[in-house]
Amino acid sequence: MEELDPKNLGYIELESLESLLLQTPSEAVARSTITHSSKLSKALSMRLAPSKDTSPLRHYWLQFTFFVQENWKRIWVAGLWLSICIALFIWKFIQYRNRAVFNIMGYCVATAKGAAETLKFNMALVLFPVCRNTITWIRSKTKIGAVVPFNDNINFHKVIAAGVAVGVVLHAGAHLTCDFPLLLHASDAKYEPMKPFFGETRPPNYWWFVKGTAGWTGIVMVVLMSISFVLAQPWFRRNKLKDTNPLKKMTGFNAFWFTHHLFAIVYALLIVHGTSLYLTKEWYKKTTWMYIAYPVFLYSCERIVRLFRRHDSVKIQKVAVYPGNVLALYMSKPPGFKYRSGQYIFINCGAVSPYEWHPFSVTSAPGDNYLSVHIRTRGDWTSRLRTVFSEACRPPTEGESGLLRADLSVGITDSNARFPKLMIDGPYGAPAQDYREYDVLLLIGLGIGATPLISIVKDVLNHIQRGESVGGTEPDGSGKAKKKPFMTKRAYSYWVTREEGSFEWFRGVMNEVAEKDKDGVIELHNHCSSVYQEGDARSALIVMLQELNHAKKGVDILSGTSVKTHFARPNWRSVFKRIAVNHENQRVGVFYCGEPVLVAQLRQLSADFTHNTNTKFDFHKENF
Repeated sequence: MEELDPKNLGYIELESLESLLLQTPSEAVARSTITHSSKLSKALSMRLAPSKDTSPLRHYWLQFTFFVQENWKRIWVAGLWLSICIALFIWKFIQYRNRAVFNIMGYCVATAKGAAETLKFNMALVLFPVCRNTITWIRSKTKIGAVVPFNDNINFHKVIAAGVAVGVVLHAGAHLTCDFPLLLHASDAKYEPMKPFFGETRPPNYWWFVKGTAGWTGIVMVVLMSISFVLAQPWFRRNKLKDTNPLKKMTGFNAFWFTHHLFAIVYALLIVHGTSLYLTKEWYKKTTWMYIAYPVFLYSCERIVRLFRRHDSVKIQKVAVYPGNVLALYMSKPPGFKYRSGQYIFINCGAVSPYEWHPFSVTSAPGDNYLSVHIRTRGDWTSRLRTVFSEACRPPTEGESGLLRADLSVGITDSNARFPKLMIDGPYGAPAQDYREYDVLLLIGLGIGATPLISIVKDVLNHIQRGESVGGTEPDGSGKAKKKPFMTKRAYSYWVTREEGSFEWFRGVMNEVAEKDKDGVIELHNHCSSVYQEGDARSALIVMLQELNHAKKGVDILSGTSVKTHFARPNWRSVFKRIAVNHENQRVGVFYCGEPVLVAQLRQLSADFTHNTNTKFDFHKENF
């Protein structure tokens, strides 16, 4: 009305409203689209055109070479692991192929012993990927990360666990269904060479093997590992069972966590099992303890370090309860606590559960004088945590309403008295921490997945504020220059969320970027996917109001900042196309955090533009 009725007549003509609606998208957006779209299409049409060579062999060869280029780290690590497993199996298989017991049990015993050797190796190796402190130190202090895919540590842990499962099936299956029955039914002549191992008299029945030390320890281990393996599956770990299912209360993160720690019993039984072998009497040939001694020692040291490194209750400086069931906690930074943007910490709240520790990405930057996390309530623990802090935020004065949505800044002393105590453990390494190695950053977050990316944006902004030359050395807290330069020259941030209230989570960061980033190093793009895209008649009214308000006040009506909100999801191919043309011959780090729905598309686009342009896109996915 203000736009079309400057004389305050109190009414507007229908034609005037129609003409205003037809002006959207705004001239600035349209101008940007015309300038870039035609240019990019022309620049990349030849590079992204399909090859004229229709040979299927060439097509598959190119696909193979692209796959190797993208996954060579995973390939050589998985190949080495598989080669060691096969070599150990063959070595032990041949060894028992040449022993007297082979005449009775045949290939069953050779298979069981070959599988047992791979089991010992995998039970030792499965602990390394979950040694978080060790991995964080290696990836931060050494160059080994250039050839070892530390970002896939949990995936490798799962692969090794699958190898353990295969070994258990072969080892236990061969013994229980083949070896023991063959020995019980062997002739006296064939049993004669077995007397030193099983006694002068033949075992009377099948139960003799089961109740023996090697028998019952093996069965108990199989049962415990089966329980742990089943409850670690995503379906059970994330408690996706229906409410009517009676097993629902027995699943979830707590069930996963506690049953996984049954492996302490499994390793103790494994040592007992390995020293009670029927067919091996010499102590130095009982090698189970040799395999697992160092890994168990390393993992035990890890747990001890975590126990002593866990900081006493941090001081709460600020609490914010945002729309979308998001709780933001701002804490004092513990003495000597150093971290990188993109890393995460574990948080414990005794008022919720004294034993549970849950990981959350740090949203503050290393240069900030505080530590912050943003937590979305998606499960039992996070829901209880939000409830506890919301109740603590309620004003003590009678008659005042409870806090549903507010920022509460309090003094440190008052904070300790009113808020439940928090303990933190970390920081730990994550894929996003490697962002400083890239010239250009493409940060993509879905919903609460923006948390590690906001920390990166703030860190880049802090470097801008300090007036550091792009590509110069990075100063540390003592004022001394580190050897590793700060590589980032440009950052593009895309945050996609369904709820417009979500933009309040990081409104302060967006305003700070708009105010202090005078050179336009950081480019912020907010997308509200619950509204139809610009140009659609169903979103015409809200687009018109957004344009008018932004033109008059410089503030977006959805985010409440100067960063204009776009509607619907971005066209990711256009995003990659634009960056590829604007940053030729440069390395772009693509960092994604959010639901798995976008992973395949973003990974494929990174591969396509890497292979068809001279801009290299490296895709990194944050693991929840």
